[in-house]
Amino acid sequence: MSMFKNALFTLAVLLMVGCTTVPITGRRQLSLVSDQEVIAMSFQAYNETLKQSKLSTNASQTAMVKRVGQRIQGAVERYMAQNGLSSQLEGYQWEFNLIDDPNQQNAFAMAGGKTAVYTGILPITQNETGLAVVMGHEIAHAIAKHSNERISQQMAQQYGGAALGAVVGARSAAAQEIANTVYGIGTGVGLLKYGRDQESEADHLGLIFMAMAGYNPESAVDFWQRMAAAGGGGTPEFLSTHPSNETRIRNIQNHLPEAKKYYAAR
Repeated sequence: MSMFKNALFTLAVLLMVGCTTVPITGRRQLSLVSDQEVIAMSFQAYNETLKQSKLSTNASQTAMVKRVGQRIQGAVERYMAQNGLSSQLEGYQWEFNLIDDPNQQNAFAMAGGKTAVYTGILPITQNETGLAVVMGHEIAHAIAKHSNERISQQMAQQYGGAALGAVVGARSAAAQEIANTVYGIGTGVGLLKYGRDQESEADHLGLIFMAMAGYNPESAVDFWQRMAAAGGGGTPEFLSTHPSNETRIRNIQNHLPEAKKYYAAR
């Protein structure tokens, strides 16, 4: 089989194996592994992260993280129920923790609802609404199944062509082999642009979820402006897994009219 025909065959099989649709945006995405597989891997990774970390003993900050998380969880569950998508949350075991690390200006959410915030980002969030921007964004990654998509993308890249059977016939083994790179940068500039698309999509979904949870989505612009100031000039956009600060803020402003409808209708 010629290289061209082999590529077409690979693409055709990948499309037949699985595609899913992202809620809200409607974007089609490649899905070569089951939700159950990805959730199991994320639970393992989350538990290992907690074992290696120090949880915050600040009662008020910890309570705020759990409160914001639970409100966004409720918004997500309502949205999915209203749109006949509740089955996509099967296997979720929501959890919200605050990790004591003042040097980490970060947060994350894994498939299955496992979410953590680092104390280092709290001076930038400033308040509960600012925290909702961050947690809405991170939870959106999980709801959009970005972990599944990244695993699938890397599997297609690594096992495509002549070794396609490794993807179709032994998905679990292949997925496990590359799972430790799911939350990493990837191996090439092609995947970096893919990461930026996911980040922008999470910004979009995050605005909707925080608005449904009763947090003013307009505060997202203020938060990302503070984040930009805290991070300085940052990495050039074409070599980054994240949109530039200017691109991110402009995209968020474009999505605000949609998000404010959910905020007004809550």
